[in-house]
Amino acid sequence: MSIFDGMSREDLRKTVDMFARNWLAHDGCWFLAAEDSHGMEVAIDLDTRSWARFAAVEAARIMRTFGIPEAGGLEALAEALQYRMYAAINQQHMEWSEDRSSLCFFMDTCRVQETRRRKGLPDFPCKSVGIVEFSTFARTVDPRIETRCLLCPPDAPPGKNCGWEFTLRPEEKE
Repeated sequence: MSIFDGMSREDLRKTVDMFARNWLAHDGCWFLAAEDSHGMEVAIDLDTRSWARFAAVEAARIMRTFGIPEAGGLEALAEALQYRMYAAINQQHMEWSEDRSSLCFFMDTCRVQETRRRKGLPDFPCKSVGIVEFSTFARTVDPRIETRCLLCPPDAPPGKNCGWEFTLRPEEKE
């Protein structure tokens, strides 16, 4: 029996929050070490490659754990996005188009950017990493999903975080 087996719901929630914060702190420490050793350009390249791998693993584990069907379209993606580690520590929301042909995802608060802003640093230019991360996550849920960046630093308006649009690629006719 582990300590987690006897925890109350409140303590389990605090544990999830702590684990998510620790995960993000490790990601940040790893990036800073890579930047210190190799410079920003190489660190972003390494970060991009790392996120391509992690996003696929994260999506697959979420789908297995919560019974999200493969190739389940935008509905499956909307469900999977709610279980990402980010969801435990960042405020986010989703908006469906009127005809439900597209799903937009917005990171309302981002701990990475908030920490940088609090320290007087410029926003982390995460767009190139985010494109790979969100595209890989979405394609792992359903290979037909296409991802478009709506906004993301360094191209986001001051104080804004990232936004992504997901659509299903039209069925190909034989």
